[in-house]
Amino acid sequence: MSPIDLASAPAVRFPLVAVDIGNTRLKMALWPQPPQVAPDREAPAPVAPLALRPGDWDTLLAWLREHVPSGTPWHLASVQRHYLADLVQFLGEHRPDDPLLLLNHELLPLEVKLPQPDYVGIDRLLTALAARHLVPQGDPLVVVDLGTAITVDYVSAAGEFRGGAILPGVAMSAQALEHFTDLLPLVPMDQLDQPPAALGTDTVSAIRSGLYWGAVGAVRELIARLVPAGQQARVVLTGGAAPAVAKLLDPSARCEPHLSLLGIALSAAFWHKQQPSSANSPRPK
Repeated sequence: MSPIDLASAPAVRFPLVAVDIGNTRLKMALWPQPPQVAPDREAPAPVAPLALRPGDWDTLLAWLREHVPSGTPWHLASVQRHYLADLVQFLGEHRPDDPLLLLNHELLPLEVKLPQPDYVGIDRLLTALAARHLVPQGDPLVVVDLGTAITVDYVSAAGEFRGGAILPGVAMSAQALEHFTDLLPLVPMDQLDQPPAALGTDTVSAIRSGLYWGAVGAVRELIARLVPAGQQARVVLTGGAAPAVAKLLDPSARCEPHLSLLGIALSAAFWHKQQPSSANSPRPK
């Protein structure tokens, strides 16, 4: 079984499984129907969201048996080719009747104003697409994803994805400190619900302070520099540390735990609305 593009795919239909394949985890959920979104309203939640480590197929099999009927389509977004290949092989063996659709920028109803849009991580585009639907039209937007890497992206008032910045996540930075030094220890940085004290009183607390507040400061500075002078942007965050970091950035910043999965569902909903349609239906720019 191989992922197929929309041109040769069956009609886009719901329910569907949305999958975001990242560098550390596979995040997925079931969308029973097209999500209904409105600016400044609560985002719709998917059914039975699941995050698992690559290769944890027993957990995935149990989840499928409980939640996903055979023949349900899968919409896949991936920034990790090996994990994608492993998942496709698994589905070919265990879910041969489930059609697979691999997303790229051409299949998203989002205008990407960059010289090489096909080189932009699909996860960044999906979070931007979802966030754009959650804020009023005409408001510029900054989307922050606090994952394995931290991305800070700008969406213009016209709804165009304009690019942004990528920096190491705090766990990645902690590994680099341990790897490239002789005496610094590896400090676990997975749980950042509570900001550490800025004043470190030993090596471990100093590393926690530097990594956490350095990341917060970088995000804050990037937000200020990405937004054109004189404009006030909405800020939407996603990722495990988003609630804690949002409070430090902007009281009005919004946190959404399933932003990429919502982006996948919104992309499917766009094409679902085109049906029944001919092969000449317009594609998003």
